[in-house]
Amino acid sequence: MTGPRSELRTRGIHGRLAVLLGTAALVIGWWLFSVLAFRPDPGTTYDPVPSPWAVVRQIAADGFTAYWDFFSVTIHEAVVGFLWGNGLALLLAATVLLVPRIERVVTQVAVVTYCLPLVAVGGISIVALGGAESPGDPSKTAIFLAALSVFFTTVVGALLGFGAADQASLDVVRVFGGGRFRQLYKVRLIAAVPAILNALQIAVPASLLGAVLGEYMGATDRSVGITLIRLQGQLDSVRVWAVFLLCALVALVGYAAFGLLARLATPWVAGRRST
Repeated sequence: MTGPRSELRTRGIHGRLAVLLGTAALVIGWWLFSVLAFRPDPGTTYDPVPSPWAVVRQIAADGFTAYWDFFSVTIHEAVVGFLWGNGLALLLAATVLLVPRIERVVTQVAVVTYCLPLVAVGGISIVALGGAESPGDPSKTAIFLAALSVFFTTVVGALLGFGAADQASLDVVRVFGGGRFRQLYKVRLIAAVPAILNALQIAVPASLLGAVLGEYMGATDRSVGITLIRLQGQLDSVRVWAVFLLCALVALVGYAAFGLLARLATPWVAGRRST
């Protein structure tokens, strides 16, 4: 006999199998790319695309503590930028519901922030904001670019989520004398939780990317961005790819954590998807 639980379990198994197959395909593709497309020139040992096994061996030989020293700074920047960017985006999206006339303005601001090239904005912000105040401190420019990277996605996701509220529920609140503010926290906020969590999930890797791009502007001595610049200058391609791989793992962990939070906080959405 099959039922909702068995179907949900089957979908979970299929999802994990898809993740394993996708990971295996990426690793095999990476290995084939390193073997067939890029090989060291005759008489040299420089390999621009080392194999995944060489990268993993290098990480194991160096130890995670060697990478955590500068990854901790970048993660700090990404987290602070994530909180500022998403907090401001949610505040503006909620304000739109209270003052509907500013919706077009807020939407246009979000679109402009999305269209701005981060490299150009980083060059301006490094002059206006500066970088790390002292060795080992987070870069203000990296935090700003991390916040800018997540703003658009969260504004759009929150507005769509707030707009998905059930009209009948809004009418009930209005009949009992509730205004727009009461509709916001009684109905619209609950309806928007799935969309907001999905937007925050997407914002996790975006904030990390923004922080790394901000570090490329300079004014920092210990971070992922400045480490990549040093390793590239030393032609240490294996460690460059090791940093790339660890960046992907950090972003994946954050993405998966918010995905789990979304499933726990919105079980009705998971149940609807399984039917």
